[in-house]
Amino acid sequence: MAKKIVRTLTTLLGAAIGLSLAQLIIGGAYFAALSSSTMAWLSIGIYVLFGIAFGVLGYFAAPSIIKFFSYTTKAIVRYFSEIPLAEVFLGSIGLIIGLIVAWLVSTLTSKLNPPILGTVCSVFIFIFCGYVGWVIPTKRIKEINLPKWFKKSDRGIGKTVAVPKLLDTSAIIDGRFFDVYETGIVEGTVIIPQFVLNELQRISDSADPLKRSRGRRGLDMLDKMRSSTSVVIYEKDYPDVTEVDAKLLRFAMDNHAMIVTNDYNLNKLASVQGVPVFNVNDLANSLKINVTAGQELVVTVVKEGKELTQGVAYFEDGTMVVIDGARQLIGETVEIVVSSVLQTSAGRMVFAKLKE
Repeated sequence: MAKKIVRTLTTLLGAAIGLSLAQLIIGGAYFAALSSSTMAWLSIGIYVLFGIAFGVLGYFAAPSIIKFFSYTTKAIVRYFSEIPLAEVFLGSIGLIIGLIVAWLVSTLTSKLNPPILGTVCSVFIFIFCGYVGWVIPTKRIKEINLPKWFKKSDRGIGKTVAVPKLLDTSAIIDGRFFDVYETGIVEGTVIIPQFVLNELQRISDSADPLKRSRGRRGLDMLDKMRSSTSVVIYEKDYPDVTEVDAKLLRFAMDNHAMIVTNDYNLNKLASVQGVPVFNVNDLANSLKINVTAGQELVVTVVKEGKELTQGVAYFEDGTMVVIDGARQLIGETVEIVVSSVLQTSAGRMVFAKLKE
């Protein structure tokens, strides 16, 4: 029913536009020289022709117009539903002030000659002042102390607005965050910017077999997550920034999001800039079974270490075990005694020696 009403309105609107154009054409100097009888019949023909032609055009253009407005409305609603209420409130006030300033300035520019120049300048001023009026208060929202009643949430006891989770390439490839997210303990929308997907695509197309394998694993993990959880892909990009990590930090600050990563350098950089970080390695380290000095274990040596006498093994969770004196025992299962454990945000390393 609604589509029929819209189609009827667009048809009438098209016919009205056609009649207006016909009136402009008939008012031209060429028609003024015609006789009154000829002018009458010709005017009727032009009115009918333009009215019907533009009415038909409006009728067939209705589906495209409906689709455009539907898409635009949903995009606007989705955008503003993800913005904190305080930011919408301050942005609206700034927008109103900006439009008032633009109206005052446009009273001067509208008098410019030729008139089209004044119109263009006025439109530009309205757009510019409206944009600046919205951006300035929303960017500095942390400096504005809003009343406590405005910040209250009616979501119930123990329920708060969850911070969006912004995934970087390393977290997608790693895949462990997906398992944690599926448990339900992590709340909030999962955001993946388009520039992260582009980087993941470049890695999967790399000539290096190891990189290509990691990239394809990341795409598989992403496909798995999209089929089971809510993931939002954002098209927003920053053409003036080349590094993906810098884009992630800027995106996180603009959207008040938390970065999910297991990249040590990105973790530290985000901490310095005050961006919240969910480090997958920190979570994994906190859940691991503690390995203490002097503990005896059985492992399989898989490769040589950096030092001349060292061999390397791995626990089932991927923890690297550096074994002194095991360089010649690759492929063998040996008993070891833990000497020390090094635990950092970049991961955990266990140093051990062969049991005597």
